[in-house]
Amino acid sequence: MNHFNASRQPMQQRPNTAPGSAEARKLAEGLMDAMSALLGLIERETELVRAGQVREAMMLESKKQELSRNYVGAVGQLKANQAQLAKSAPELLSTLHRHHDAFRAMLQVNLTVLATAHAVSESVVRGVNAEIQKRNVPNTYTAAGRRAAPGPRHITPLAVSRSL
Repeated sequence: MNHFNASRQPMQQRPNTAPGSAEARKLAEGLMDAMSALLGLIERETELVRAGQVREAMMLESKKQELSRNYVGAVGQLKANQAQLAKSAPELLSTLHRHHDAFRAMLQVNLTVLATAHAVSESVVRGVNAEIQKRNVPNTYTAAGRRAAPGPRHITPLAVSRSL
């Protein structure tokens, strides 16, 4: 389901004889490989979270951090050599920009899924807490016939374990 790899075209459009074009292509291929690997893992994480398998998605975290470091390193190398790349292989640079735009769009999908899962879990915890607090508050009324507001001694803290 890696749409990024499917849209990836070979980078051998036309030979470039400018000095440094081989190095530029090597940097570009490094970035493409880093993006592809990271995107594959992110798509897997998105599928797991959508399926409610959060524990399995959390197991991908260390690999995701490693691939993210590789991606950031590749971007840093490319930025350091951007002037050379623009001179020696401008078509390669535009191809990288297009692929990076697709990469960012797919990252946005992942972030949306993760934000939704976070909002749902927070809502569940707040709902559980509200139910617990209702059970702990005594049903008393004031002299005016209204329900008495619970005092701080009636509120029970809710403990949540963050490890699954």
